[in-house]
Amino acid sequence: MPQFEVSFNSPQCGWMSIGFRDEEKEFHTTTACSPYKTSLKQLLEILTSIMRGIRGKFVLNWNRDPEEFDFEFTAFESNLLIEIYQYPTPKKDLSQRKLVYSYLGDIEQVCNAFYRTFRQLYEDREIDEFESNWHHPFPLEEFKEFCKLVEAKR
Repeated sequence: MPQFEVSFNSPQCGWMSIGFRDEEKEFHTTTACSPYKTSLKQLLEILTSIMRGIRGKFVLNWNRDPEEFDFEFTAFESNLLIEIYQYPTPKKDLSQRKLVYSYLGDIEQVCNAFYRTFRQLYEDREIDEFESNWHHPFPLEEFKEFCKLVEAKR
């Protein structure tokens, strides 16, 4: 399976650059802290559920005003399919939906990539004034739970 990397840069003024990269392709965008105020928390909850063995499709909504994104995570057996769909407006018209990135990989490998990224965000949160710059608290409880599961698999 190709190497998978996730990058979330320190937030600035309610915006955060995020990226996904594998050996074949990459996707980078900026995301906003609103209207989906709990996107980081929900992302950690989705990854935690998958690490606990829950299989199926999970959808995370995020935006880059005015564009909207659906981050779809489909877990089956030991694999995880990530598909990122972009909509030109908040209306989320399915006829205008465009697949902008996809990756299929081993669940543990993918979760390890998110783990490294969230760990870096956590370690830099005070230096980067995370809460002030993201306008929301760091999802500490969800982060700790996710870390516990990932670290137990190592």
